[in-house]
Amino acid sequence: MAPGALVRAYSLVIALLVIIFGSIAGYLYNKFSTLAGMDFTPPPVVIAAGRATDETWATELEAVGTIAAVRGVQLAAEASGEVTEINVVSGQQVEAGQLMLVLNDSVEKASRERQEANLALAKLLFERDSSLVEQNSIPQTQYDRSRADLESAVAQLAETEARLDNKRIVAPFDGTVGIVRAKLGDYIASGDPITTLQDLTELEVDFSVPARHTPRLRPGLAVAVSTAAFPDQVFPATLQALDAQVDAGTRNLSLRATLEPAEGLLPGMFARLTIDLGQPRQVITVPETAVSYSLQGNIVWVIEDNDGAPVAQPRVVTTGDSRDGRIVVNEGIAVGDQVVIAGQNKLTRGARIAIDDTVDM
Repeated sequence: MAPGALVRAYSLVIALLVIIFGSIAGYLYNKFSTLAGMDFTPPPVVIAAGRATDETWATELEAVGTIAAVRGVQLAAEASGEVTEINVVSGQQVEAGQLMLVLNDSVEKASRERQEANLALAKLLFERDSSLVEQNSIPQTQYDRSRADLESAVAQLAETEARLDNKRIVAPFDGTVGIVRAKLGDYIASGDPITTLQDLTELEVDFSVPARHTPRLRPGLAVAVSTAAFPDQVFPATLQALDAQVDAGTRNLSLRATLEPAEGLLPGMFARLTIDLGQPRQVITVPETAVSYSLQGNIVWVIEDNDGAPVAQPRVVTTGDSRDGRIVVNEGIAVGDQVVIAGQNKLTRGARIAIDDTVDM
């Protein structure tokens, strides 16, 4: 190839390379110039916020117990015999003295008739001898014997009447009959349970607490009672009495509270109790959702100002009691601090935040 043609070929190649690499360089320059003008700062984390507030909380003691009727008994027969009469049904309301059940008392009734006749005769003989002894017509010993026979007849009739009463079960007070476990014709032995009778108008709660709380307890304290049967309802009660001794086995003190009249509660129900010890205290509280729990310590994210921009900073706190959606913070938070109550899982130390309480986290 001639030297001139070779020079032209090299010149053409060089020109093409200059054009190609120049285009690439221009493209990269424009690209990096655009990237250099962009803001790569992470966007603010959207959170919901609340406040640490100063509140007055009552000092409370919690316990569990069992509801009982002030007047509640299990009815059983004192004597044995066949059931001949049942005058109540399960769940019936009865009045004091109402006859509920009768056992076979035919023998006692026959004995009563005989003893009533003996008593009538003894009265006649005693009245006759009383008049005769005044006239000195009979010896004093005969009169004494007539009087003793009369007293014996009265006692025998009273004994039979008592045996007849043992064959009958009557309501000792107004109340509601439980499930009747006897049927006509059943043979009942002495002491066999027949049914229960509960006066549901007056209820009480028996419970116990550790003996160390004794100095702070006294009759008259307000007690709030709740049950699983009525989870959204609180029943007021009043602490009535403290036991005179501490259980040596459990070191617990037994207590009794009287419930105000309430519908639906039944003896035997399990109850949770909160006793107001009447010693209010000042506490700093935050919403319960503000506290993040971990093995390393409990954390609350506090909102701080950083050159006019809100940021979140974690603080280790010491927590206490919780109540009605708020929790006591004993250390780590001051009154008025703004804290994160939702969205903590997206936060890092010093992260910029945007507060929006309407956002569903």
